[in-house]
Amino acid sequence: MPARLVVLASGSGSTLQAILDAAADPGFGAEVVAAGTDVKDCAAMVRAEAAGVPTFSVQLRDFADRQVWNDALAEQVAAHRPDLVVLAGFMRLLAPSVVRRFRIVNTHPALLPAFPGAHAIRDALAAGLDTTGVTVHWVDEGVDTGPVITQTAVAIEPGDDEDRLRTRIQAVEKPLYVNAIRQLCQEILG
Repeated sequence: MPARLVVLASGSGSTLQAILDAAADPGFGAEVVAAGTDVKDCAAMVRAEAAGVPTFSVQLRDFADRQVWNDALAEQVAAHRPDLVVLAGFMRLLAPSVVRRFRIVNTHPALLPAFPGAHAIRDALAAGLDTTGVTVHWVDEGVDTGPVITQTAVAIEPGDDEDRLRTRIQAVEKPLYVNAIRQLCQEILG
């Protein structure tokens, strides 16, 4: 029986698509049982629906405060009984109550602990380094502070701007993330 993945995404869904493509292979060991978002009708959910994956939307603006939103999101996720929750460009911080309830994995466009937060690529360029990278990590109660699962370096080339570097990071990120998810699912299934 494959591991059950719930993927959360907020944007275009290219990382979600890489996961969906991998999960189409029975050897992957996992199936995406649902995809959720905080941005109604985002492209990621269109991709999930096209793949026949149930979707849900829990928008912050529909709730009195962040904790009520977190509680509602957690209930939606829990309804699908995930073995693993996968963040795929999900751009909201999750409350400690959510993080403690599920096994959650994320990817980050830097070699953590360097450059946590939403502007990692810009920060790496501003630091004048010649290398940055990609990290797959467990989500904990901090911002990009969870235990590292795997990392890969990406060179910063002369003339790089955020878009150029982001494109090269994403090319490395997707296969790294997919492989990490595959390994985690094998461990979960024992």
